[in-house]
Formats: sequence, C-alpha cells, structure tokens
Amino acid sequence: MGAALHTTDADFKKDVLDSNVPVLVDFWAEWCGPCRMVAPVLDELAKEYDGKIKVAKVNVDENQQVSMDFHIRSIPTLLFFKNGQMVKQLIGAHPKAKLVSEIQEVIGS
Repeated sequence: MGAALHTTDADFKKDVLDSNVPVLVDFWAEWCGPCRMVAPVLDELAKEYDGKIKVAKVNVDENQQVSMDFHIRSIPTLLFFKNGQMVKQLIGAHPKAKLVSEIQEVIGS
C-alpha cells in the first residue's frame, strides 16, 4: 500500500475506526492552500510508515457527516486514531518533523 487512502462518510468506520493500526486522518478541501501544502508530506509519511500507520484523507466538502461528527471547524485538521479512539488533534499545516514526532508518540504509546 503506502499511499494515503481517500475515505468517505460511508467508509470511515471501516477505514479508520475499525483499523488494526493507528490512523492519521487529514480533513482537507480542494480550495485550501495549506491543505495542498501538507498533502505531499502526508503521502511521504504514508509510504515511510507503511504497516505502522495508515494515512486517510477526508474531503470535507464531499463528506460533511464525518466532518460534523468530529467538529471540524478549520482545515487542515489532522486527527490521530488508535483502537477506534481519537487520541490527538493538530490544526493547520505543520512541518514534516512535527508530524513525525506526533506519529512516533501515537505508535509508541
């Protein structure tokens, strides 16, 4: 695999909540500049951490239910899930080093 997975309202439970590995979910939109800046970094992380984490992307314009369920008010918002529970939230674009640090914390705990 090693690529970011595009998930939807319908598939969110299966792709994220029922995942057997931690999941980093990127809530984004096509028109969002910072979202476009962070996207290639997330694709790199999906490859580098293949098998350890899953990276999922949720287009907030197309998947409003899941966005409302998690009270997404700003994008990009990155949510980390482990064992079906949200364990961490980052709002805005962050450098790769920060994301690596957060991922290490989630998979290490």
